[in-house]
Amino acid sequence: MKLFDDIITWEGYGGKFNLASGRCRLRLFDLSKDKNVTVQLLKPIVAVVNDLPGDDLSALKKVSVRACISHIATTIVHRFKLDRNRMLLVEYYPKTTYGQQSKKVIPEKFDMVDLKWHGDKALFPNWRPLPSPMRETVRDLIAANP
Repeated sequence: MKLFDDIITWEGYGGKFNLASGRCRLRLFDLSKDKNVTVQLLKPIVAVVNDLPGDDLSALKKVSVRACISHIATTIVHRFKLDRNRMLLVEYYPKTTYGQQSKKVIPEKFDMVDLKWHGDKALFPNWRPLPSPMRETVRDLIAANP
């Protein structure tokens, strides 16, 4: 079940320049409310984040999802009042083409992000490829919510 699909903003370090603040696309799903799921999941909340293509922010304000994943995770947990231990955070990079006549291809990529929590803040991200069964589930969720 889709809980949210829109652009979210996060605050970075604050201060005068508001460093490391930005925005990205968030798709939030709760698989425990899906009638088709027959297996009990340890992390039924799936948060899929990705950079905004063609984001027209100035170069000074443009920050990638990968660079600020801790801020993003903290924002998601607080804004949606989620149990951080039940959330799977996934960075999604769609297939990209480049070069003459777009012959070069970078395949789509799904990275699972593990975080250590200190109090209510996410820290020390660790990325790894999303395992196959879950990768297919996330791919289907994204396809159903383009």
